[in-house]
Amino acid sequence: MTDHVPVGREDGPGTRGTAQGTDAVSGATAQRPDVAAMGAAFARTHHILTLEFGDRKDFDDPRREWRRLFSELLGTFALVLVASGGGILHAKGEISLAAAVVPPGLMVMAIILFMGAVSGAHLNPGVSLAFALRGDFPWKRVPGYIVIQLVGATLAALFLRWVFGNAEHLGATLPGPGYQNWQALLMEIVLTALLVSVILGTASAAQNVGAIAALGVGGYIALAGLWAAPVSGVSMNPARSFGPALVSGDWTSYWVYLVGPVTSTLIAVAFAFALRGRGGDVTSRAAGSGVLDEEARAAKSKLSKDIEHGRVAPQGIADTDTQPSGQ
Repeated sequence: MTDHVPVGREDGPGTRGTAQGTDAVSGATAQRPDVAAMGAAFARTHHILTLEFGDRKDFDDPRREWRRLFSELLGTFALVLVASGGGILHAKGEISLAAAVVPPGLMVMAIILFMGAVSGAHLNPGVSLAFALRGDFPWKRVPGYIVIQLVGATLAALFLRWVFGNAEHLGATLPGPGYQNWQALLMEIVLTALLVSVILGTASAAQNVGAIAALGVGGYIALAGLWAAPVSGVSMNPARSFGPALVSGDWTSYWVYLVGPVTSTLIAVAFAFALRGRGGDVTSRAAGSGVLDEEARAAKSKLSKDIEHGRVAPQGIADTDTQPSGQ
């Protein structure tokens, strides 16, 4: 899918150069794949992957930041619409708890599939913060993502107020009957830490894209809601709690749904470091920064193929191969 990837801020033969950090991966130079020459089977696969992951130019081109922000606005609006709307209807006794907590997971699944390749489908300030802490997303883009996520959540709450009136706290997340703030806080910390861990483990750099991410993230949200919603409402997202609280004017216990996810983000980033080491390799940094150089991608791809065909041994394995047997 490198056919449409910009070489840099100015795409042209005269601006092609070695990508910064390319030497750390390989000294290979970029080669555009000839899809037609590789046969019909590869062409079909190439087309399917393009449909699923989208045109990387939409995520890489810094001139299209407005498109990414609109994607976050629309996605967060849809998520909060379903989550808070389900909360309102469940509180009115019109739908079951399962019918209220499963749809947000299905909505996230759909959003990842149809526009995850545009903005990364963060939909959550904690997720944007986690990607930045991992080094896969530039800090300068974090404020814009967070602000637009809060705007999308507020617009969804305004729509719900227009439809239902200021009823049932507009589906705001609150500790359940019989539970106190500290219990809801602990539940939010644990649930959100696991959610962000799932996202960091299934994302491609700073993007939630593809069927694996959609199933993993959407499935986890539905699962968490099915068993833990009676305790805390299972927000796991400061934006999801912010919109209804702002529009309804009910800030009761909102601090729980701010402190919990922020704390969870730090825990999840620590988990990711323990499981996979540092983030922010050359490809991840380039993808998140808005300029993904073609030569850096080709170099990383060549290194992967060399390892797969046994031409190069990964670092660490090569060192052990030189030791005498039995050591």
